[in-house]
Amino acid sequence: MKKIVIFDTTLRDGEQVPGCKLNTKEKVELALHLEKLGVDVIEAGFPISSPGDFASVEEISKAVKDAVICGLSRAVKKDIEVAAQALKYAKRPRIHTGIGTSDYHIKGKFNSTQDDILERAVQCVKWARNFTDNVEFYAEDAGRTHNEYLARVIEKVIAAGATTVNIPDTTGYCLPHQYGEKIAYLVNNVPNIDKAVISCHCHNDLGLATANSIAGIINGAGQIECTINGLGERAGNTSLEEVVMIIKQHKDLGFTTGVQAEMLNPLSRIVSDTMRMPVQPNKAIVGSNAFSHSSGIHQDGFLKDAQTYEIINPADVGADSSKIVLTARSGRSALAYRFQKLGFAFDRNDVDTLYEQFLAVADSKKEVTDEDLETMAKQYSAKEKVIA
Repeated sequence: MKKIVIFDTTLRDGEQVPGCKLNTKEKVELALHLEKLGVDVIEAGFPISSPGDFASVEEISKAVKDAVICGLSRAVKKDIEVAAQALKYAKRPRIHTGIGTSDYHIKGKFNSTQDDILERAVQCVKWARNFTDNVEFYAEDAGRTHNEYLARVIEKVIAAGATTVNIPDTTGYCLPHQYGEKIAYLVNNVPNIDKAVISCHCHNDLGLATANSIAGIINGAGQIECTINGLGERAGNTSLEEVVMIIKQHKDLGFTTGVQAEMLNPLSRIVSDTMRMPVQPNKAIVGSNAFSHSSGIHQDGFLKDAQTYEIINPADVGADSSKIVLTARSGRSALAYRFQKLGFAFDRNDVDTLYEQFLAVADSKKEVTDEDLETMAKQYSAKEKVIA
């Protein structure tokens, strides 16, 4: 089984979500939770961006013992020097530096040329290597970079000392087969690619970040950059919990991670509360509805055998037990199950009679609660006693 490096950027890319700004104390607390979760690399921040970010990276470097601590920089000497200074207490520091490589960036952003950008890419890696032998290079907008030029850049930065090469789909543009083919192209056309780990950093603008990241590792990448709850710029980043559970469920892919899956839901809630960003109910793995069943057909199948509609045991990801939600779409088996959970022993005839009353209530509201059921059951039982 090939171990995939899990690079968490919740504290850097995730914090770029409007309203999700964290103070240093909050960042350190989340970093310690991420270390317990078992992530391999924590991108702690962008040190030159503000005094607060510098302080956060410095304090995280002091607090975290095992995970690699990473600081982001542009391909600017001062950025790299400041990142190195912020990381000086880290037991395992990494400098993450790079530059845009697509024509959109080269011409539109930098008003430059491919040769000039290649030179700057090599130079930033050499600067970073003065401070650490763990240097990651990012080719921003690699998703829209011509493969031939991208391969040339990657070969040169590895020769300059980059130990990880990040191939970001910065705008979330690629389709999974395109991103996978891009990674495969680098594997097959960069002579020294074996000297570095290829990293996937995918954004979710078209809802394809997770699929693209999985396509990347299938085609030879060894690291996935992701965030808790999929937080990140615009539509977000690759969701950590999704890629971890895909790898765990699809053992035939031949991959593994060091993440403790049973911590995923508890940490999701901590991140949501700390960053003041609710998790959408239908979010895979960690959404409140991820293990809820409201359709009568689904409920009946689930009650007979949970695996008919659940491929993950909620306990395996630290979630609450599966929920049978009663709505107008629910059937008799779900109603009987919920009455039983409340301590009422009704036979099939009782449930048939109660079901008509249940539907009347269900049609008048979104969800039938335990209180509604108890009222129904007590009224029915009292009526039966009078008849008897």
